[in-house]
Amino acid sequence: MDSQPVDSQPVDSQPAVGPSDRSSVIGRRLIVTCGAGFIGSTFVRRRLAATADHITVVDKLTYAGNPANLAGLDDDAATRRRYRFVQADIADATTMGELAAEADAIVNFAAESHVDRSILEPAAFLHTGVLGVHALLEATRAAQEARGPAEPPFRFLQVSTDEVYGPVPVGRSVEDDPIRPTSPYSAAKAAGEHLVRAYRETHGLDTVITRGANTYGPHQYPEKLIPLFITNALDDEPLPMYGDGMQRRDWLFVADHADAVGVALDRGESGGVYNIPGDGVERPNREVTEAILAALGKPWSLVRSVPDRPGHDRRYALDGSRLASLGWRAAVPFDEGLPQTVRWYAEHRAWWEPIKSGQWADYYRAQYAWRLERSVEA
Repeated sequence: MDSQPVDSQPVDSQPAVGPSDRSSVIGRRLIVTCGAGFIGSTFVRRRLAATADHITVVDKLTYAGNPANLAGLDDDAATRRRYRFVQADIADATTMGELAAEADAIVNFAAESHVDRSILEPAAFLHTGVLGVHALLEATRAAQEARGPAEPPFRFLQVSTDEVYGPVPVGRSVEDDPIRPTSPYSAAKAAGEHLVRAYRETHGLDTVITRGANTYGPHQYPEKLIPLFITNALDDEPLPMYGDGMQRRDWLFVADHADAVGVALDRGESGGVYNIPGDGVERPNREVTEAILAALGKPWSLVRSVPDRPGHDRRYALDGSRLASLGWRAAVPFDEGLPQTVRWYAEHRAWWEPIKSGQWADYYRAQYAWRLERSVEA
């Protein structure tokens, strides 16, 4: 299996934002959950490259956790002494408590993250997004209570999503807007946020929440729109576009998302919530599909309009002013990030072809077989 890291790509070679004065020259000890996943592994690689932090990755290695995303960190002299991997469920309170006792902060990327899958299998989303977050917060509370008065507080950062706001017909969501999730996935993420706030108010924990826009880039599990359509198009398979394809999103490149989380971790106000937008240019799914096909030289005839998923939000949009005040803005525009992503999947069949079998194939049939039978020309 190809294990070339994200950082080998030209766009992804930007330096991550370094730590603020919250971090010492010897670095902090971080627990990064779901660190073998798409965004988490990008954060781990970029954080190790840019700081002196020591990172313990915790990942259950469910369908979307891939050890290949972290390949080489054990062997690289620059990282092997500052990195370790623990296979565990974040809802395992005993393990999380033991790990937190040796750490300074938790960055929680863990989530079952695909809305479509949450409609088919909601229980797994509640397990990770509610019970898992609760176990991590209990571990954080115990670690904080064990710290001496001269030590900085133990920080807990919850990585959430713009989808907790629900659909945004006009304007842009700001962090103080009410959250109105519309899918089991976003409801689980919203529940996790409420737990974080409750533990901050009840136990005085040092917490931060981030809400990221739709994220794309190399190493994304091929069930989301962009990697699914790229890999299907590479094999001349149908591209199942939901409805009219006019659902609008602001797209965020994975390296930008990872670096934004780092800024919030280092510079974010205790108790703060921070939106992480993309390049600020909204694009409907139809336009994204056109760009993928153009980059691959494939025909529009591959696209099939299929019955939409239940409760599909038409638009999300984030105001990023609060995070911009900390010194972060997206560095990779979609017009640069998408070609980089298309090229990565075209050059890394050995990474994604084994994934699109077994459990993934079963999920794909359950999700799309009947829809494709009812599809029409797009």
